[in-house]
Amino acid sequence: MTELTSKHIKVGIVGGAGYTGGEMLRILINHPRVEIVFVHSNSKAGNHVYDVHADLFGDTDLQFASELSNSIDVLFLCVGHGDAKKFLEANEIPDHIKIIDLSQDFRLIQNSKIRSKNFVYGLPELNRDAIKTAANIANPGCFATCLQLGLLPLASKGLLSNEVHVTATTGSTGAGQSPSATTHFTWRNDNLSVYKAFNHQHLGEIGQSLRQLQNGFDQEINFIPYRGDFTRGIIASIYTESELTEAEALKLYQEYYAGHPFTHVTSRDIDLKQIVNTNKCFIQVKKHGNKILIISIMDNLLKGASGQAVQNMNIMFDLDERAGLRLKATGF
Repeated sequence: MTELTSKHIKVGIVGGAGYTGGEMLRILINHPRVEIVFVHSNSKAGNHVYDVHADLFGDTDLQFASELSNSIDVLFLCVGHGDAKKFLEANEIPDHIKIIDLSQDFRLIQNSKIRSKNFVYGLPELNRDAIKTAANIANPGCFATCLQLGLLPLASKGLLSNEVHVTATTGSTGAGQSPSATTHFTWRNDNLSVYKAFNHQHLGEIGQSLRQLQNGFDQEINFIPYRGDFTRGIIASIYTESELTEAEALKLYQEYYAGHPFTHVTSRDIDLKQIVNTNKCFIQVKKHGNKILIISIMDNLLKGASGQAVQNMNIMFDLDERAGLRLKATGF
């Protein structure tokens, strides 16, 4: 908690030229309680932000900076995996500055400390109370958020007693902005492919969170990730054996997420266009024989990255959790 609730929060962004940095800028430029002090980028220093993020032309005259400033309240690290740790080893950030890191560097408990700084895992639907008093946040991964939100209610009642099977497809922005063979349009368009089957890097944080609610959870999470031929969004189908009826499962999920403004539960069919460009996660709960099927959908760049980071900032500074995040879905 902080005394800054009556004035603007001063923000710095490191890594503002990438996808998550761009989404961070789009949100914070329109956030009613934020002042962006600097956007750091060594490669783009001196250029206007809109030279990289062309859609922001007319919205801001901010320029990328090569220097950091300590005259901020919170620092967002929108850098690649491994680079956040290197940045904090090379730069002494004063303790009065809260850090929200979007990389995977500090998500696991065994990696959650560097120098004197401790990081709290920033999934609000799991750790909201800890986030309120945290000095630093490790923002969850995109697949990790989508899958955890699909499983947390079952874990909260100790009901994950069988293997979990997951198939999930993500848009090309999940691979980052740097070009690669599997993000090139001519390869990705009209195409699907599996990658990192059964050993995706987000499985560690998913298991960690499930054990936080269900001590001793040791079941396999059989996760098959797909690269989708669209730019943004994640759709995950999750199933496991369960004795719950559909009505019981639906009630469990609705009660667990009551009071969480971005996660909504339904028995109706859902689709990606309902949540793309928003910070929402929609969850559909159905029963098929002895199996419960959970469909979880969200935007990988918002609820899976920058939107959730801003949600965490709002909680840390005692603002309305939805501030700056009342975003409209694509629709059509």
